[in-house]
Amino acid sequence: MIYIKNLKKSFGRIQALNDVSLNIEDRQVFGLVGTNGAGKSTMLRIISGILRQDSGRVEVLGQPVYDNPTIKRNIFFIPDDPYFFRNGNAGDMGRYYGSVYPGFDGDRFHRLLGDFSLDPSRRISNYSRGMKKQLAILCGVCSNARYLLCDETFDGLDPVMRQAVKSIFANDMSERGLTPVIASHNLRELEDICDHVGLLHSGGLLLSRDLADMKLGLQKIQCVFADEEDAARALTGLDLLADDRRGRLHTIIVRASREEVLSRFNRIDTVFFELLPLTLEEIFISETEVVGYDIKNFILK
Repeated sequence: MIYIKNLKKSFGRIQALNDVSLNIEDRQVFGLVGTNGAGKSTMLRIISGILRQDSGRVEVLGQPVYDNPTIKRNIFFIPDDPYFFRNGNAGDMGRYYGSVYPGFDGDRFHRLLGDFSLDPSRRISNYSRGMKKQLAILCGVCSNARYLLCDETFDGLDPVMRQAVKSIFANDMSERGLTPVIASHNLRELEDICDHVGLLHSGGLLLSRDLADMKLGLQKIQCVFADEEDAARALTGLDLLADDRRGRLHTIIVRASREEVLSRFNRIDTVFFELLPLTLEEIFISETEVVGYDIKNFILK
């Protein structure tokens, strides 16, 4: 587990992180969401031991990370702009990481290079941006580190590559307990991969919630009522978070169970009714408004 308590970090007068506390459980994909400058990269660098916090505690597997080479072997950090040797190739990077991480799986690395059509002898400087990100992910996965910290790593990957990486993550989570932590400014990049999501804004943590729990507690309804009296009867007493009307069509978000919504609307005369899945964006808008923040002013797209 990654344990973070009262974390603070400043760069001169700029407060990058302000009293952040959260736990990242093992064997789940944790999505760290925030606008540019929210503190995501700073947090990942502190977790990986690159930076030292000003105050607070950061522990991985029960131990502090900074200046702790033993614990750092369990962590692989992929920055937004991954570093590769000047004039180096993928084979060079594999040999380097094999010297740093005792568990580096060279055979798997070369096999995956072939699966991703990455030439191990070609200079990385001639790779595209997406190919460089693929290579960084493969280095991280084959390091066999327990925690893979990805800073905007999925930005720029095409849908086929995203699906391939997701499959690798799922396999490693099941087989060896991998825990990916993926930071992004794009909610849609994380919607189909994360189990748990934390939202950073201006150096503070607005919320950290299990995505499945958030989806279970919120329902999105589209319906056309027979008349306004039926609309009033349907909505009275519900914890109504949104009611967007376009003509007679209502798009409603309520905090309730699916069973409660179906039971109530089965007793109401509707011309049209359906329950729809919520997007991560809609969930975050609803949850942050509850705690007094209007995420629509800095919605992540």
